Amino acid sequence: MNALSPGKQLRQILKQKPILLPGAFNALSAQLIEQAGFEAVYISGAGLANGVAGLPDIGLLSLSEVTTQVRYITEAVRIPAIADADTGFGEGLHFKRAVHLFEAAGAAGIQIEDQQFPKRCGHLSGKTLISAKEMADKIKIAVSHRTDPDFMIIARTDARGVTHFQDAVDRAKRYIDAGADMIFPEALQSTEEFESFAQAVNHPLLANMTEFGKSPDLPAETLFQMGYRIVLFPMTLFRIAAGAMEKSLETLKTEGRAQQCVGEMQTRDALYRLIKYDYYEQLDQGMTPEE
Repeated sequence: MNALSPGKQLRQILKQKPILLPGAFNALSAQLIEQAGFEAVYISGAGLANGVAGLPDIGLLSLSEVTTQVRYITEAVRIPAIADADTGFGEGLHFKRAVHLFEAAGAAGIQIEDQQFPKRCGHLSGKTLISAKEMADKIKIAVSHRTDPDFMIIARTDARGVTHFQDAVDRAKRYIDAGADMIFPEALQSTEEFESFAQAVNHPLLANMTEFGKSPDLPAETLFQMGYRIVLFPMTLFRIAAGAMEKSLETLKTEGRAQQCVGEMQTRDALYRLIKYDYYEQLDQGMTPEE
């Protein structure tokens, strides 16, 4: 067990170097991320909505549903996890409680966004924003009521896709003044915009590289050189997994057997190593009373 809090672990990693952050949509995908050598994981709100509940990413999951999944993930891995808290599950006391529940679930920090509820995917049209003051007030609540001072508050602004680039910059600066630990500018639309935002906002930044979105596909190293501390790939694993399942189901339906797909499968042994099957077997045997 690491004696440091999840937030402290994450801050120490980021102090040393920028990181590439894959998104998990359940505990198993988080375990795969850890096994692959990544130092932290992102718990995608879209991933949970789509992958756990089969719902669109429009804020339909409740706070308790989301934090239950967050706890499953943080208990399955040793690396710190940033959780997507969407618009914060309410205002005032409601948001204060949400911060406490995400902390209690073992998250290293949360990402909150300045959309009006019900929210939409950050790369779709039709979004609306709350005022910069309302968002700043939310950030102040999160900062003042977190139990662990190292619990990270990441402020996402969706202004680029709703108003204009300069509004995103202005909002980011206001959110920094309110105490945000990191800024997440959603749906920037060119390499030049990523560069300009990093030059205009002197604060730790997160870049989102989601597939099929409005942002250009930039290598993590390019974004690191611009000054971004986290480069996020929130739905990459989910999309790969869903595509592979679609393809294999077509094969299974056509062939009536799965033999053609075996080479693409994770083996039983690999799965058992990942989920630490032997550890639980030994633990269970140790709990059996001797006769």
